[in-house]
Amino acid sequence: MAPLSSSLQSSLCKTMRLIFILLSIFGVEVCAWKSPFQPHDLLPLLPRQFSWPILNSFNSAVDLLPTFVGVASSPNDSMEWKGACFYNNTAWLEFHNKTGSQFGGGTLHLKVSNAHSWTCMDIYVFATPYRVTWDYYFLSREHTLDFKEWEGKAEYEYVKRKGVSIFLMKAGMLGTLQALWEIFPLFTNTGWGENSNIGFLKKHMGASFEVRPQPWVTNISADDIHSGDFLAISKIRGRWGAFETLEKWVSGAYAGHTAVCLRDSDGKLWVGESGHENEEGEDIIAVLPWDEWWNFELNEDSSNPHIVLLPLHPDIRAKFNETAAWEYARSMVGQPYGYHNMIFSWIDTLSANYPPPLDAHVVASFMTVWNHLQPEYASNMWNEALNKRLGTKELTLPEILVEVEKRRSSFDELLTIPEQDGWLYSDGRSASCVAFVLQMYKAAGLFEPIASSVQVTEFTIKDAYMLNFFEKNSSRLPKWCNDGDTVKLPYCQIKGKYRMELPGYNTMQPYSHMNERCPSLPPEYSRSKNC
Repeated sequence: MAPLSSSLQSSLCKTMRLIFILLSIFGVEVCAWKSPFQPHDLLPLLPRQFSWPILNSFNSAVDLLPTFVGVASSPNDSMEWKGACFYNNTAWLEFHNKTGSQFGGGTLHLKVSNAHSWTCMDIYVFATPYRVTWDYYFLSREHTLDFKEWEGKAEYEYVKRKGVSIFLMKAGMLGTLQALWEIFPLFTNTGWGENSNIGFLKKHMGASFEVRPQPWVTNISADDIHSGDFLAISKIRGRWGAFETLEKWVSGAYAGHTAVCLRDSDGKLWVGESGHENEEGEDIIAVLPWDEWWNFELNEDSSNPHIVLLPLHPDIRAKFNETAAWEYARSMVGQPYGYHNMIFSWIDTLSANYPPPLDAHVVASFMTVWNHLQPEYASNMWNEALNKRLGTKELTLPEILVEVEKRRSSFDELLTIPEQDGWLYSDGRSASCVAFVLQMYKAAGLFEPIASSVQVTEFTIKDAYMLNFFEKNSSRLPKWCNDGDTVKLPYCQIKGKYRMELPGYNTMQPYSHMNERCPSLPPEYSRSKNC
């Protein structure tokens, strides 16, 4: 079949969308009998030219995230909810000892009924701190899921008190597959991947991505760059582009990586960066000559980085203790990237940092999966940091969840405990890319006189570029800053096809306990006062 023109595809899409909307209304509101199908159930059977654009409007990568619906416990305390396919659902947990083991096992009963069509199904994920499994249902009846044996006393006691957590894949089978189709290209180092990342950020954050006039690389004079000047980077393709896209979505930052400029006693310009990949493929903290760093970003970084330079305000620059900044930087060189505190700068509240359908239950389930698949990775990413918050040592994730329950607290409360800059991890002090820059600022005196009451490891990249540390008089920006651009930004974009936007740039005066209790829900990412 010959490809359809874009205008014809658009017309067909609009027509088919209207037809399916009318069919939905007719099937649901006019007929007394249950419709044998829902319109979108049959979309994959239609020609790809117009079925996929319609499916893309229904589902997105976010639909890969399960939604927490509740906890199944004893038969006397059954739970009820509405699914994506079956509208009436009930679940309860029955303990048994079919194997004759010390603590026995259990059977999860899940009764589903009142499906919205004959062709739909519901997909569920079931989790305890010790295991994660899944199942799907397309028949209206009582289904069972058997746990032959609990993994020792700890799981038995936990499930007895807390039950088994149930998560629903709200998009169903078709929607989940379609979400996979959307998220896969985010990680590809192709034009398709770049466009997918841009599309995701436009859709979920409201980013604009306006094309700048060429040239897209600035002819920089390094003599105009000073110690403490901030570099904000946005990568939009490949592995790092995808991770940054998801980080931007949950945190509200319009950049995904940072670095900082430093001059030595001889006047040579350097760049300090947490997240530099060394020859062994490890992400470490490094201080690199400017020419080496800039050449890499121009010629070797395949993620298509967009970069802005944020010059410090002269009054702030006058406070910047270059000697103390270098002392801090040298003490961190070679340290691993700050995985320990990477996610905790984002989570400040019990519920107002999780874009739906994310929540603390989903985070705990995700951690449980990774704890089984990559225990060393999981320990590096969050186990040690969670132990810090509990005041414990070397507890595994299941043991952490049990300990939280014993203390009559909750996992979502544990996640909100602020990171402390002074915490020493097994591999040293931990600093993500933005924490490294702000720890240097703190060492250099920029947060005085309140430095002792500010934990910069709680700052996201957005929190960093919102600080009122930067130049606000455009006449003092270097002459090459935004050269050739019709829009004069308040900072210097030095690389990138698309104009980088930094909402809230240079507007926030530092204050005690800053950014420890801030909400960050898309698409507005509004923050409460003095949070």
